[in-house]
Parts: sequence; C-alpha cells; structure tokens
Amino acid sequence: MTATLTTAAPRRPHPRGRFQGAALGIAAWLAGILFVLPILWMALTSFHSEADAATNPPSLAASLTLDSYREFFGAGGGASPWPSLINSATASVASTLLTLLLALPAAYALSIRPVKKWTDVLFFFLSTKMLPLVAGLLPIYLFAKNAGLLDNIWALVILYTAMNLPIAVWMMQSFLAEVPVAIIEAAQIDGARLPTILGRVVAPIALPGIAATSLICFIFSWNELLFARVLTGVVAETAPVFLTGFITSQGLFLAKVCAASLVISLPVLAAGFAAQDKLVQGLSLGAVK
Repeated sequence: MTATLTTAAPRRPHPRGRFQGAALGIAAWLAGILFVLPILWMALTSFHSEADAATNPPSLAASLTLDSYREFFGAGGGASPWPSLINSATASVASTLLTLLLALPAAYALSIRPVKKWTDVLFFFLSTKMLPLVAGLLPIYLFAKNAGLLDNIWALVILYTAMNLPIAVWMMQSFLAEVPVAIIEAAQIDGARLPTILGRVVAPIALPGIAATSLICFIFSWNELLFARVLTGVVAETAPVFLTGFITSQGLFLAKVCAASLVISLPVLAAGFAAQDKLVQGLSLGAVK
C-alpha cells in the first residue's frame, strides 16, 4: 500500500485585499510626502538669497547660494551661534541623563515592584503636565531671580528635568513591565543589590525603551523656547532663542531663518537616525502582550 501526499495549493490574495493594501500604501506615501515637504522647502529656501526667498510666489529656479549659512555662522560679522548650540547641548544632554537617572528607579517601583495604588501615582505624575507652562512662568522667574539663577544654564537643566520626568516615568513604566521578574529574582538570590539590579539586569533588557525615552526627553529639551527665552540672556542663551534673533524690527530674514532652522534641527535628526533601531524597538515594546 502506498500513501500519497497531497499539498494544498497556496491561496491567492483576494483582488479586493490587494487593492486595499495598495490604497493604504499610497495613502502612507502621500502622508509621508506631506510631512517631509515643508522640511524640503525650508532646505531649498535656505540656499536662496533673501530677495529670491521673499518673492511671492517663490521661484524654484532661483540661483543657489551659501550666503545665509555664512551669515548664520558669523562670517558676515554677526553673532556666533556656537555658544548657543553648546548651551542647548549642555542643557539637553544633562537634563536627559538626570531624568533617566530619576525615572528608572521610579518606574521600577511602579512596574516590577509596584507600590500600593500605583495607578494613582501614575495619574499624579501625569497631572503635573496639565498645568499650562505659561501659568507657572512668573513664579519660576521670581524664584530664579531670588536664587540668582537667571541667565544660568544649570537652571534650565533643573527645569527641563522636572518637565520631562513625568513623561519619562510613564514611558519607562510600560517598558519595565515587560522585564521578566524571574531574572530579577535570580539576581536577588545571587546577592545583587538594587543598584546592581537596575544597572546590570534591568537596564540592558529595557535598553530599547530607555533609548526611546531619552530621545523624547532630548527633543523636548532641545526645542524648548518659552522658559529659555525668559530665564536666559547672553551667557545661557540656547539655540531656539538665538533663532528668534533673525526676526527683527527690520523684517523677517526668511532665508537666514531657514538656514538657521535647518542647522539647529540637525542634532535632533542625527540623534534620531543614530537610535533608529532602538527607537522602533522601544516604541513597540509593551504593545503586544
């Protein structure tokens, strides 16, 4: 007796399903183009002269020049942007590191070793973001003035840490909830203390989530303008504050603003591309149970 094996023929995708997939793909491409188009237009305008950039409608065939970038970097006798860029990097990196240092133990207590009524604690963290920033501007300004912290970059570091900490705790809590408790219990049996567990056990496992959280905190700190505009002057001026200097009583220098905006956006774009794989893993971590 011989046995015959039959294999089922592969099912062909339904034409309607293929049409829906193609339509979704086209819609995704159109949405991506709509988001990228203003950035491309800004980059193109930055290579135009001020006269060509101010034409209405703007001309795509206008001659290209690097004058706006020379003006931005101080070649035309203007202020140098490097102190402002260094201040922004200092405030963003320092506040991000300090936020992660505080958010990791807090998220550990709310996820792996949950405290009582941990959902109320998370809601309290989130409620601190419900107050409009401008509502706390005057008290913070008076406190910084009386404490001698005006035009001090470390005042922005403390402020940015306080602003980003609730979001960081919320994100880290969902990421750390995916860490296997058995691994932590095994480390405790081996005699590992809490700092060792956080640094050598939890942090490597939750590295994609930590990367995503740090990138979000860095972007928020780098782009912040309101408090930097009010609390800083010349010494601690950040890059967004420096950017507003191109809007003067003489008018808006559109080409210079576009060049400055593109240069100031490069650190954030570089950080995003560098942590792209970790960012995707971190944002999807905890999405599937």
